[in-house]
Amino acid sequence: MNQQQKKTGLIVLVTLSVLGIAYAGYSTVANKTTKELAQDCEDDHTADRKTLYLPTIENKNNKPTTPAPAGMVWVPGGEFSMGSDISDESLCSVKGITKDASPIHRVYVDGYYMDETEVTNDQFAAFVKATGYKTVAEIKPTTADLPNVPEEYLIAGSAIFKPTPSKVDLNNFLQWWDFVGGTDWKHPLGPSSDLKGKGNYPVVHVAYEDAVAYAKWAGKRLPTEAEWEFAARGGNAGDLYAWGNTLKVDGKFQANIYEGTFPVEKGDSGEDGFVGIAPVKQYKPNAYGLYDVGGNVWEWAQDWYSETYYAESSADGKVVRNPQGPETAPYDTSGNNELKRVHRGGSFLCTSDYCSRYMVGTRGNGEIKSGANHLGFRCAK
Repeated sequence: MNQQQKKTGLIVLVTLSVLGIAYAGYSTVANKTTKELAQDCEDDHTADRKTLYLPTIENKNNKPTTPAPAGMVWVPGGEFSMGSDISDESLCSVKGITKDASPIHRVYVDGYYMDETEVTNDQFAAFVKATGYKTVAEIKPTTADLPNVPEEYLIAGSAIFKPTPSKVDLNNFLQWWDFVGGTDWKHPLGPSSDLKGKGNYPVVHVAYEDAVAYAKWAGKRLPTEAEWEFAARGGNAGDLYAWGNTLKVDGKFQANIYEGTFPVEKGDSGEDGFVGIAPVKQYKPNAYGLYDVGGNVWEWAQDWYSETYYAESSADGKVVRNPQGPETAPYDTSGNNELKRVHRGGSFLCTSDYCSRYMVGTRGNGEIKSGANHLGFRCAK
């Protein structure tokens, strides 16, 4: 790729979902010792937090009489406390970044089915074979899409995580992301890569409309953000993670995340069993039978993203019933005028000292036309 294409790629990159996962204010972490970081990141605040969450009240006697669709599990729905009291990114004193997940508020959702795993490459390939569908990343953008970019430099592609040679200032995420032409779901690490041996890995580089198209073909839909969180919590009220309140259980990681020095080349130790993306079903499911609702890849939800939606929807103090997110598309407040949908679950790039939004009540978001190699989805019905 020549320098102008590189420049074009970075222009495109600023509209990517990685920008939606906004990070800031890293200095308070950088000044701490490793021991201090470990203490902060392992502090689950259980004694303080449990008073903020009322018990989950599951719907009773509403389990369907017919078998669940293949690859899906039944989630009973009910009333629960939604959101997070954690106001610091990653429990490591990067202040205020997760405030969009507050206030904690009571929400009710009806029962529904949920995919037990993220949609895999094999599943997405079946959809493409049946329909001939082309994802956003496979289609060359037009000047209408990117009016400030000369047409000769418009290229199809997507964003790939690019480790840095050494430690860097973590306030500038463009240092470890690169827009690479020819990157898409079939070529997840660039045009020379492929899916050989990765049929049971989550499909990535899917924009919101790609996920919606697959769901419609499969006779499903994307989950709402409230459905996603209810399912991920597995009936447990206020737990920090989908598996409990400690990052490890019996000394073992419960999700595919990033352990080590981020974002340095070979910085991920792979202590959880994987460096980079993992196949589905590598860790224990939660209480509802869902796999990977923390880590591995971010997942699209159907809701428009607004950082103030929780406060607005719960302002009257009543239980919010089957919330669908903002009725109209709000532009984000970062100054980039992006239309964003919600992401949930965190990814293999989330780390205890930078982004730990594998914490079950926290949120992510992304520009609707964008994908990356840490972003996928699962469906509901």
